[in-house]
Amino acid sequence: EPAPADLARAHVPPEMIAFLERGDRAIEDAREALEYAAETDAERGPGGAKIRYEPGEYDLLAPLPRPNSLRDCMAIEEHVQNSMDGEIADVWYDLPVYYKGNADSVVVPGETIRWPDYSDIMDYELEIAAVIGKRGRDIPVAEAEAHIAGYTVFNDFSARDIQGREMEGRLGPAKGKDFANGLGPYFVPRKDIDVLEAPMTARIDGEVWSEGTVDEMYHSFAEIVEHVSQSETLYPGDVIGSGTVGEGCGLELGNWLEDGDTVALEIEGIGTLEHTVVE
Repeated sequence: EPAPADLARAHVPPEMIAFLERGDRAIEDAREALEYAAETDAERGPGGAKIRYEPGEYDLLAPLPRPNSLRDCMAIEEHVQNSMDGEIADVWYDLPVYYKGNADSVVVPGETIRWPDYSDIMDYELEIAAVIGKRGRDIPVAEAEAHIAGYTVFNDFSARDIQGREMEGRLGPAKGKDFANGLGPYFVPRKDIDVLEAPMTARIDGEVWSEGTVDEMYHSFAEIVEHVSQSETLYPGDVIGSGTVGEGCGLELGNWLEDGDTVALEIEGIGTLEHTVVE
């Protein structure tokens, strides 16, 4: 058990990007603080800050309420094949393609999402997101894992009708994605989860629609980090989505969300991210 004096020196920034910028030291300090709270009955820490909260005493925000940036890949072949009617461009195998989303539209876990007025086709996407913890540029694949701080659940909400229209212009997606991005409910450090083996499930109003893992990624997260960081700097708080698991969205299943549906995306070892969508 750490001594109170040691604990007082521990520095765990309350804001996630500052926490990530502090690197492994912040995660170690957070573990020490957690051990101290678990092993004592103290309501408050050595500095007087409250360290115990009962469920209901707090509202859980997204682990990254405002990521430094948001990129989303399309790294799982089955999803691409299903979404593209089997026609996969050669470039998909050569490069881990991605789009940049709206980092200002992260929605709080449990929040009700009002669907955009310009869309009538509501969809979810079951993904896992890597969170960058260490700044880097031109990162070789062998060193890329060390730049990932951990992972969270990602629901890439998709307005399929406007997405289809705008991408006919050979750009995007933009309005089809940028209105809502679900991240959470927790951030899990990289060493605490076997990300490739973690079972992933999507339930709509309690009914299982999608199941899978990301061990089928054609491009690994390390390869994606290498590619993205070419002549471009990655920063703590950058978020990179895996892309959707096979049959991990309504588009692939031929089944759309309906007004009032609750979408629960669960990744074992991270938690369940829930949102209700309304027209």
